[in-house]
Amino acid sequence: MTTFRMNLEDIQPSQLYISRKKLDRILKAFDKDEAHKIPPVPIKKLDGEMISTDGHTRALVWCLKGHSDILCEWEDVEMDWEEYRICVQWCKEADIRGIPDLRDRIVSAEDYENLWHDRCRAMHQELEQERTQSSANPE
Repeated sequence: MTTFRMNLEDIQPSQLYISRKKLDRILKAFDKDEAHKIPPVPIKKLDGEMISTDGHTRALVWCLKGHSDILCEWEDVEMDWEEYRICVQWCKEADIRGIPDLRDRIVSAEDYENLWHDRCRAMHQELEQERTQSSANPE
């Protein structure tokens, strides 16, 4: 897969929070001189913006370690892009417009589950209901 470098400030996150537990695990690997083993961050051009579809914690580690750019790769998996649009909108509403903005969004693993995963599950269920209703009542 082709990789490329991007400035951390030019990557629009699609995630509102970072789990402290996961962050600490990746920081530990980084500190053991294993940074070369950290996979590239998947990027998708969505509505004219370069968004991270995953790897937010990895990207933040590079940021916290003083790097201004990271290794990325094009997202090649087909996903629910409507859900990603909603997540990106949430980030923008919270003034998260680049990876460095996630520095102040580090929460405990339990809070991450409650604040992020629960919110995403609720959004997913709401979209599924809307889609089911829409297909049952075509105009």
